Amino acid sequence: AAAYVSFLSFLTNDALRHLVVMTNLSDLFHSGQMTDLLYTEKDLVTSLKDYIRAEENKLERVKRWADKLDSLSTSATQDPEGFLGHPVNAFKLMKRLNTEWGDLENLVLSDTTDGFISNLTIQRQHFPTDEDQTGAAKALLRLQDTYRLDANTISTGDLPGVKHKSQMTVEDCYELAKIAYSEADYYHTELWMAQALKQLDQGEVSTLDKVTILDYLSYAIYQQGEIPRALELTKRLLELDPEHQRAKGNLKYFEFQLEKQRKDAEEETTKEKEEREEPDITEEKKKKKKKSQTKSTFQLIPERKKYEMLCRGEGIKMTPRRQSRLFCRYYDNNHNPKYVLSPVKQQDEWDRPYIVRYIDIISDKEIETVKKLAKPRLRRATVHDPQTGKLTTAQYRVSKSAWLTGYEHPVIEIINQRIEDLTGLEMDTAEELQVANYGVGGQYEPHFDFGRKDEPDAFKELGTGNRIATWLFYMSDVAAGGATVFPDVGAAVWPQKGTAVFWYNLFANGEGDYSTRHAACPVLVGNKWVSNKWIHERGQEWRRPCGLTENE
Repeated sequence: AAAYVSFLSFLTNDALRHLVVMTNLSDLFHSGQMTDLLYTEKDLVTSLKDYIRAEENKLERVKRWADKLDSLSTSATQDPEGFLGHPVNAFKLMKRLNTEWGDLENLVLSDTTDGFISNLTIQRQHFPTDEDQTGAAKALLRLQDTYRLDANTISTGDLPGVKHKSQMTVEDCYELAKIAYSEADYYHTELWMAQALKQLDQGEVSTLDKVTILDYLSYAIYQQGEIPRALELTKRLLELDPEHQRAKGNLKYFEFQLEKQRKDAEEETTKEKEEREEPDITEEKKKKKKKSQTKSTFQLIPERKKYEMLCRGEGIKMTPRRQSRLFCRYYDNNHNPKYVLSPVKQQDEWDRPYIVRYIDIISDKEIETVKKLAKPRLRRATVHDPQTGKLTTAQYRVSKSAWLTGYEHPVIEIINQRIEDLTGLEMDTAEELQVANYGVGGQYEPHFDFGRKDEPDAFKELGTGNRIATWLFYMSDVAAGGATVFPDVGAAVWPQKGTAVFWYNLFANGEGDYSTRHAACPVLVGNKWVSNKWIHERGQEWRRPCGLTENE
């Protein structure tokens, strides 16, 4: 009955009026006309059955979608942070809310018998946008590059430390590749279109066809200069769809380009042969080539590469002799009354710059209080603009942060006092406690905490001088990734819940220590919570006296 009512609403007013009039005037028509009416009714019944069948199919699709999402959401909400700590889960959540729920809305839009559509329409204003989905995709690609993960490893969800293994479908791989394609990132377009094609070849059922994927894949490979491979894939595409116009055009173009390369190679060979007959010129070129190779050998490793190596646990290692000078100890900061009877555990993490870690320095209860205070205020993290001295967002810092003051909760005041007691530095001129959450792909690229000489107004608005030191609490363990690394010296400090690390950004003479340039590695699996205190120069005059020489 409900289906019939829906069908009637589907018909136009003119059609309904026509049906009623023909029925009422049936006795005015001869038998042939009445027969026509019977066939008309039969056609209407057939249309009605088609409509009911379509509605049942639609309802079955919605039911399957609801069952799948019910099972997924039940599992996910049991451990939200753990679930979203998996980068594939985070990407697929963005994709579902931004794309797939919209498709579902279109599917059921014709059914106005309940308030689902209006409710969904209202709720969708809070859903992720295309920009959010693109951001999630870029985070996944960033993790792939930093940790050198192949597409199949990510697609199968076989990542270290995962609790909720999640696999990517052909559609997921395709969408990720298309986002890369829209950014003219043909390297990642190739990786993910190839992965989508691989999964199709392995028999995965999908609404996508190989022709569509091969079209993108061949073009991405061509854009990277690999014409023979692009030609091979284009031929495969044409085997599947011989009438594909773009592929037919590309085939001729790629063959032309290959022939041109062959002729150029022959000319180059001829030219080299002629040069061999002129020993003086050839010898000079050899000397220049050797000089160029020697010069390139001594080029320094780019910072970005060192940063990524350290994030993977590679890079410069401390020598055994330097390692032997690092110790762990019970520490009371020159017999501070609060720690004489119960000193804290302190261990050396690095020697130059000197980085120490405090063990069990913040309790689980305190961590939960800090997170509870910070969560409602978390916003996209900001950095100091060296030109204006003001806070601004930046693409190289991907996290959310909140600022907490001592007067709003006793725990914050206790934490601030603890930092003062252990460092011996004045907290009144320090910045508020900053709480930061790094989700999937969250990172902070190499930077200095202090203001350099070419940034005289970096902290002018604060009026408390430069940042003399940094205190960093780790408020969570991280399943994979998330290290704090110092690319210039090759140090890597790994998150450990309940600990804190401390280092000075300035030498005793007030000059900046450039070896403290550091970065937060992308979170591969898990959720990283930290809080930090940036301590400033003012008020430290008698606590950390200035050095008397330039070298201090």
